[in-house]
Amino acid sequence: MLKFLSAQSQQHSQATRRDFLKLGTLGLAGLTLSDLLRLEARAGIQHSRKAIINVHLDGGPPHMDTIDLKPEAPVEIRGEFQPISTSVPGIQLCELLPRMAAQADQFAFVRSLVGSAGAHDAFQCQSGFRKKDMQSVGGRPALGSVVSNLKGSPRDRAPLFVDLMQGRGQVRNSARPGFLGPSYQPFRPDISDLFERQLEKGMQNELKRLGQEHQVSLKLNPSLSLERLENRTTLLSELDTIRRKVDASGMMDAMDRFSQQAVSILTSGRLADALDLEQEDPAVLEKYSLGVASENQKFYTSEGPGATRKFLLARRMIEAGVRCVSISISDFDTHSSNFSRMRQLLPIVDHGLATLVSDLKERGMLDDVTIIAWGEFGRTPRINSKNGGRDHWPRVGPAILAGGGMRTGQVIGATDRTASAVTDRPVSYKDIFTTLYHNLGIDPHAITINDPHGRPQYLLDEGERLSELG
Repeated sequence: MLKFLSAQSQQHSQATRRDFLKLGTLGLAGLTLSDLLRLEARAGIQHSRKAIINVHLDGGPPHMDTIDLKPEAPVEIRGEFQPISTSVPGIQLCELLPRMAAQADQFAFVRSLVGSAGAHDAFQCQSGFRKKDMQSVGGRPALGSVVSNLKGSPRDRAPLFVDLMQGRGQVRNSARPGFLGPSYQPFRPDISDLFERQLEKGMQNELKRLGQEHQVSLKLNPSLSLERLENRTTLLSELDTIRRKVDASGMMDAMDRFSQQAVSILTSGRLADALDLEQEDPAVLEKYSLGVASENQKFYTSEGPGATRKFLLARRMIEAGVRCVSISISDFDTHSSNFSRMRQLLPIVDHGLATLVSDLKERGMLDDVTIIAWGEFGRTPRINSKNGGRDHWPRVGPAILAGGGMRTGQVIGATDRTASAVTDRPVSYKDIFTTLYHNLGIDPHAITINDPHGRPQYLLDEGERLSELG
C-alpha cells in the first residue's frame, strides 16, 4: 500500500517492497519504468502524451497570503507576509514562494476564481460541478473518469486516472466517477486491496465461469500468498501463466471492463514500478527533496518536507501512461494559526511545483502536461482575532496553472484592495475545466456521454476557455 506518513516519520520512511507487492505486481524481468518506456518507443508503441496533474490544496488556500498580497491594506487584512518581485516585471508573490517567483514565466496566476460551492468537498476541483449536480442519477463524473471513458481501453497497462489525494477524510474521495459508474473510478494506490479484492472475490468466479466455457483451466493459485509474491520468479511465473491462458482462450473480450483492466495492470508491472521511488535516479529524487525536519519542529498539519515527493510520483504516473493524476497538500483549512501553517505549507507547494515544472521541461514533457493547483475556495481577508486564522471565503480564490503549451508568465483577474471581491476578469471553475479539456484535445461543449437513462450529457454545460492562455 502506498502510504504518505505523518510529518514526523514521513521523511525517514519509505514504502516497502511488500507495499508495492500488495498492488499485485512487479516490474517484468527487472526492467525499470524508464527501460520499459524506451523499449516501447523503439517498438513504435505510441500513446497520447496529453495529461493533467491536479494539485489540490486541501482546505482552501488563502489568496492574500499566496499570489494576491495586499501590502497596503490594514494590518488585520494584509497579514504577516511581504510580497516579493518575480522574474516577470509587475508580478509579485508571497515571500514564501521564492522558487515560483524565480520561475514566474512558467506559471499563470489566476487571482479571480469564483463560483465556489463553499463546501469542504474537492469534487468541484475534480469536475467543475457541484456535488449535488445530477445527484439523482449518481452525480457528475470527475474529469479523470470522463477521460477514462472516452480514451481508455480495458487492455491499458496503467489506469488513465490515478488519485493520490491523501487529504483529510472529508475530501479524500472527492474524485468520483458519478453516473459513469464504478468501472470508471480512479485507481487509488492507498487502497491496498483494490485489485486483490477484485481478483479474489470477482475475477475468481469470472475466470472459473469463462474457463469452463472455453474449456481451459483459469484460476488464481490460492497458495499465492503475499510471502510467496515476494519471490519475483514465482510472481512472474504466476502472472505470465494467467496472461497466456487469458489471451489464448479469447475470454478477455467477455470479461467486464474492470476485470479486463485488472488483468492488464496486474500483468504489466508498470504501475508498481512508477510508484516505486527507489527506481528513480537518486539525483532527481534529491531535487524533489525539501529537507528533513528538526526533532523540535512543530507540525501544524499532516504534511512534512517529504510531501514534495508527491509531485515526483505524479510525474512518474504520467510517464507510465496515466492521463490524469490527482495529489493533495493538506491542510489549508486555517481557521487558526494561519501564518504558522503557511510557513510550513507554502515551502512544500513552492518547492514541489517549481521542481515539477523544471523536471517536465527538462524531459520535453511540459507542453503536454497541464498542471493546475487550487482549492475549494479562498480565505477571509480579515484575520479572526480569536485564533489568528482565516475562515472560508467562497467569493474568490486563487488558482495556479502551468505547462500544457499555455501562454504563461501572466496574472489573470484582479480583486479589490482587501482581496474581498473580484474587480476584473472573473474565472469560474468550469472555465478552468474547459481549458483543461481543451489541453487534452477534447471539446467539452461538443462531446457527450450518456447518463444512466441513456440521455446524452455534454461534458460541461457552460464555461469558456481562458483565451489569455493561448
